[in-house]
Amino acid sequence: MPILYTTKATATGGRSGRAVSEDGVLDVTLTTPKELGGDGARGTNPEQLFASGYSACFLGALKFVAGKEKVKIPEDTTVTATVGIGPRDDGQGFGIEVSLSVNIPGIDREVGEKLIAAAHIVCPYSHAMRTSTEVPVSLA
Repeated sequence: MPILYTTKATATGGRSGRAVSEDGVLDVTLTTPKELGGDGARGTNPEQLFASGYSACFLGALKFVAGKEKVKIPEDTTVTATVGIGPRDDGQGFGIEVSLSVNIPGIDREVGEKLIAAAHIVCPYSHAMRTSTEVPVSLA
């Protein structure tokens, strides 16, 4: 697969720390939600970042497939990603569950469902979630 864009972000402090993109544009304070044993301080968490990235990417994929079909997607179209985290059934760590809710105002339901199904194929987040993409991990 030819890579068209690459970026990096580095986290320090784990779930209660900081994450910064290589260009410094993204610079967020990370906090652990109370539901996961944290103090619930003001900040974001990996699940919120994943939900933000997935919803934005899916909306981009939706616009892409709609363009190919010559369908105009309204500016007020939204994608909401719901991300949950919890212990896996195998007891070996944690897993995530993700669902997407797409609102395309003024679009015929059948057309909207067709576009959403096509976007779910095109979106790289959807592809990674569906295929359990292997992630290489190495010691720097």
